[in-house]
This record gives sequence, C-alpha cells and structure tokens, in this order.
Amino acid sequence: MLSVGIIGFGAISSLLVRELSLDAFTEVQGVLVRSGFADDSDALHQVSIVNSVEKLLDLNPSVVLEAAGQGAVREYGISVLESGTDFMMISTGALVDDEFRSALLAAAKQGGSRVILPSGAIAGIDGLVALRASGLKRVCYTSTKPPLAWKGTPAEKLVDLNNLDSSVVFFQGSAREAALDYPKNANLAATVGLAGLGLDRTEISLVADPDAKGNMGRIEAQGNAGSLFVESSGPASDGNPKTSAVTAFSMIASLRSLQETLILPG
Repeated sequence: MLSVGIIGFGAISSLLVRELSLDAFTEVQGVLVRSGFADDSDALHQVSIVNSVEKLLDLNPSVVLEAAGQGAVREYGISVLESGTDFMMISTGALVDDEFRSALLAAAKQGGSRVILPSGAIAGIDGLVALRASGLKRVCYTSTKPPLAWKGTPAEKLVDLNNLDSSVVFFQGSAREAALDYPKNANLAATVGLAGLGLDRTEISLVADPDAKGNMGRIEAQGNAGSLFVESSGPASDGNPKTSAVTAFSMIASLRSLQETLILPG
C-alpha cells in the first residue's frame, strides 16, 4: 500500500483526501495545515492533522503531495526531498526560480528521492516531451477562464472583469513571466515550459472569456517530428474558480502509476 502525506487542505486537497479514502491501495497518513486550522470536514476524521513538516514526515509517507501553492513548495519541498520522501507538486510555478529549482533537485539527489510533476489540467504533455526529443521549433499555451477566475490578479488592472462582453487576451509573454505574475492561475504555464522549449521560449496567452463554461487549456507545438494540437476543458474545482477540478484527479492518476507494473503514457 502506498502511504501519502498531503500539504494543505483547500479545494484540491479535500478532493484528494475524499477520493484516496476510497482507494484500497493508497492510505492518506496525514495532512499538513496551518496553525489555527478548524477541522470541520468529515473527510479528515481518520487522518492525522499536523502543523509542521517534521510531524508529517514522522508519519512515514512514501510520497508527499503539495496542493497549497507556490509558497508551500518553497517552504517544505526541500525538507521533504532531503528526508528521502518523494514530492509530488502541482504548484509548478515555483520552479521558474532557477536557483530554487536547482536547490530542490539537489535535495532530491541528496535524499535519493524524486520530484514528480503531474500533468494537471492539461493533456498532451507526453506528446510535447516526445517532440522535444526530436527538436521543438515553437510551443504556445493558451489558458482561458471565466472573468471570475482572474479576480485578485493583475488582470483586474488590465481589463474590466466585471463588464466583459467578449473574450480578451490580457497577457502574452513567456511561461516564466506568466507563472510569476499569476501564481494561482498559471502553474500549467510552467509545466508546459519545463516539458517543452523552456520557460523563456514558451509562448503563453491568458484569456478572460465571459462565455467560458469552465477552464480551458490549449497546447500548440511544432517540432521536427511533427506537430501537436491538444485542448482540454472542464469545470473549476468547488470553491476555487482558479483551479480545474481535474487537477486533483491528475495527481491521483500519477499516484496510481507509481504502483503499476504496466505504465501508461502520461
């Protein structure tokens, strides 16, 4: 059985706890929360609640899942990896800091552990990696979300999110810039950048669309061995319009692949 620790208890983490509690091959050992956290969730009644990474690691998880934001990656990632525990992170925007990324990978090497990046709310990462091996020429990632999802971000100063009557591209730049400027919305920009042409050569467009029914991501890539066009869409997580509901399930799929003898692409 795979033992799991989780950092944070927001929209993604609560879904993870609920779904993994139904998995006969995975056991959630504990959830790391901030001091003052009030446990009002039935999902946590059989899970240890801890308020330090040391206490989480004392529960001996095989892998720790991060679903609490880029700050949590920077605060806890190195300690987890140095302990010899694998670290699965969804807030991949933290990796646009080259110095921190090098430190994180050095910690993994020292601890004999791994940094695991699930695909998140996008398809086609496997195809992008294959094209990279053959030589990539261009990669563009477009993230389209309803105006509400961009509230509390720099987009508020660029467009009138309350009164849009058509879709607006309010950001065009590199994956590094997108992940830095929109840390809660554009982690996938970093994932696509790391999988393809790199953080500075991957083109990112961020779009607010009042007609969007949910969150949509599209990858367009051209390489020496072919081209890729893939689009994924779906509803936002309950309680967090910035994050797609499928994000948690991509982490669950990655967890299951760690236990399989037949490894599927993705």
